[in-house]
Amino acid sequence: MSILLELDLTGALVEDIGSHPVERVMNRRRLALRTLVNRLASAAGDPNVVGLLAKLGATSISLAQAQELSDAVGRFRASGKEAIAWAETFGELGRATTAYVVATGFGELWLQPSGSVGLMGVAAAGTFVRGALDHAQVEPLFAQRYEYKNAADTFLRREFTEAHREATERLAESAYEQVVSAVSLGRRLPADRVRELIDRAPIPAAEAQEAGLVDHLGYRDAVREAVDRRWPEKPTLLYVSRYQRRWDSVRRARQARRPTVGLIEAIGQIRTGRSKPGPVGRAAGSDTVAATFRTAVKDERTKAIVFRVNSPGGSYVASDTIWREVCRAREAAKPVVVSMGDVAGSGGYFVAVAADVIVAEPATLTGSIGVLGGKLQTKGLFERLGVNVESLGLGRHALMFSSQTGFSEDEWAKLDEWLDFVYEDFTAKVARGRAMTREAVHEVARGRVWTGADAAERGLVDELGGLRRAVEIARERAGLPPDARLRPVLAVSPVQRLRQPRNSDDPAAFLQVRGLSSALSEWGGHAQLAAALGLPAAGPLIMPMGPLR
Repeated sequence: MSILLELDLTGALVEDIGSHPVERVMNRRRLALRTLVNRLASAAGDPNVVGLLAKLGATSISLAQAQELSDAVGRFRASGKEAIAWAETFGELGRATTAYVVATGFGELWLQPSGSVGLMGVAAAGTFVRGALDHAQVEPLFAQRYEYKNAADTFLRREFTEAHREATERLAESAYEQVVSAVSLGRRLPADRVRELIDRAPIPAAEAQEAGLVDHLGYRDAVREAVDRRWPEKPTLLYVSRYQRRWDSVRRARQARRPTVGLIEAIGQIRTGRSKPGPVGRAAGSDTVAATFRTAVKDERTKAIVFRVNSPGGSYVASDTIWREVCRAREAAKPVVVSMGDVAGSGGYFVAVAADVIVAEPATLTGSIGVLGGKLQTKGLFERLGVNVESLGLGRHALMFSSQTGFSEDEWAKLDEWLDFVYEDFTAKVARGRAMTREAVHEVARGRVWTGADAAERGLVDELGGLRRAVEIARERAGLPPDARLRPVLAVSPVQRLRQPRNSDDPAAFLQVRGLSSALSEWGGHAQLAAALGLPAAGPLIMPMGPLR
């Protein structure tokens, strides 16, 4: 029986469905990037699969995800199979740049006659609320290391600083260059011509076809008729998410006792304690991630580790805990290869820097080697509202992080001392992990965010690519065969999740979720205020997130 795989990419795309039962229920109708990439790789070698038919559109997909998925489609086509995509529109008078980047991986592209191509380039934005805080008589008191660590600029500034603008413009430029390159290569158009078309967008369907951005115009029925002519035997249509190669389960059974590559994840903000699952607000707990590394080190079948990081950072202490376990894994002769997702910056870079190899997508946001700290003083707001708060503290710095007081000269000195310590520790570990001098690290650090492409040029990343490339490198480093299985290191059954763990070495001990009230504990006693006023909840090693759109 021949199979034509079908894919609907008009909805949201998540990193992974997750292993927790709640995650699986909540994500049951969502597409997972890892699942799609793996299924397409399996289908490429399946003689029963004849091709791929995908519906595209203005989906909420990041540029890094678009690159990883487009590469997966390209590998599928390289096996000799056809890949056809169609869209009603790429943004109805709106941006759909990343969706079109996915389209460049397909060999044939259809567009509805009433549609358009919203290949409108890249935009970046910064939000500044200092004016609103002044109006509310709330005083932001923050310090950072150094000028590019601009997460607190939202509260401190009314507009871009020179450094903030410089970094943001370069992020946009790098992303724009990647979009132009992808379209130029995928549609076989000169780069200058692609730039002209971007400046003309949104482009109506007929003009898009004439320009070579799409191959055919037609509605869904015309696409299906063309597919039927292409494959007269009428192969069975099957969603990629439902596809499983028949002998895959047999192959997995045969590989059950063979050496494997272990998969460990740090998804979401990094915090102390246990990881938090869920489709919204997922967090990487240092207890859970560290325990998973220890399990991988003890497991004789796990010969190498792929560490998937998709995190903007968070707690310095939690990041340092995970960093140590990465070092211990390498000391135990277990190669560690990091695969960066959409973002792996600040604490997300901290946890990666000790790995043997770091792999990132060209559009991954990474770096942000810096630190920030401080508070919002709300005494003026409370007085304006007629609320009087009187605080008593025993101890010279008992009220240091009270929202009702400013920082004394001595307290500013303590904050600066801590920021200097964290920055020195961070940059020293980067220098050690990347075999760079401290001076060279400082030059590319200072809190600056880079795209994966720019980070690779500066020595912060080893290679550009996705999860599959990271797995290939891990197999090579461990001397494993090309088909060695990738499997999650920490797989705990529902029954194990329900029972009481025996001790701190029991994996089930690190899968119990902390209460919601502790989710902001990385700011200590200032957590509730941080939540109320929109501070980066995960802590001082958080990455400034001025999103590229």
